[in-house]
Amino acid sequence: MAPSKKKHASGLSCIVPGGFTELSLKFTSDSVASHKLYVKEHKVRAEKTSHRPMDRTLFLLNVPPYCSEVVIKELFSQFGCVQSVELRDHPGSSQESGPTLSRFFKPAEKQGFKVGYVVFQNSSSVSAAKSHPHGTPLLVCTEQRAVKTGVQKWIQQYMQSFSHPDRLQQKVDSFMQDYDKRKEEEAERQRKEAKQQEQDEEGWVTVSRGPKGTKGRPHSEAANKRTLAKEIRNRKSKELMNFYTWQHKNTQKEQIADLRKKFEDDKQRIALLRAQRKFRPY
Repeated sequence: MAPSKKKHASGLSCIVPGGFTELSLKFTSDSVASHKLYVKEHKVRAEKTSHRPMDRTLFLLNVPPYCSEVVIKELFSQFGCVQSVELRDHPGSSQESGPTLSRFFKPAEKQGFKVGYVVFQNSSSVSAAKSHPHGTPLLVCTEQRAVKTGVQKWIQQYMQSFSHPDRLQQKVDSFMQDYDKRKEEEAERQRKEAKQQEQDEEGWVTVSRGPKGTKGRPHSEAANKRTLAKEIRNRKSKELMNFYTWQHKNTQKEQIADLRKKFEDDKQRIALLRAQRKFRPY
């Protein structure tokens, strides 16, 4: 996104189209080139989550690869206390629900420019970051905060890729414990649903009141399985008749012949009764 061509004073913030504020970013104080970082207050009505409150979240664009979450947190700490920082490849919803995985079980992150979400503890910090003077760049690498790049960064990442066996085993055990706990909770939930949808011999379902505020479920997966199994048993218990088309036609012919024979017998019985009737006036 190209910034506006209008000249800005060094003591004022630079606003670009889209409502973004342009912040100047330098790697060191001696760096000649500067990087442009675009920030904006995060306002998404569809995303109602406590992870990114709209009044305390700052949305970042064009975050360079050498800026990690730790670096971003320290850079924006000058505007106020930072609660959390999240960097993503693309803007989107907050973190997916599920177990928290260790870095050893996650796929390798893509190296490139990212977007970020900075959550402050106070809403005034968002305004302070947006009103930062354009002529005062933010320094990434200082004496107190050394940021490694190039070969040194690659060596650091390579050394961090190894894990101590005991520590790795501890992470695996912790993950398996959480997995077993989730499986037990799921099994308990299915048992409760099966109990609520329990059927008697005549097929009636016992409906019980669930916790307050929960919506009733007319059918459950367990109840549907039981109903299907009952239908299959009923079908198997019955004799399989008229499986082929010719059998069905022969059965129809036999039924028609039986009906005709019965009709003729009825006609003969009626004629015999009429012949036996006699006129008796006295």
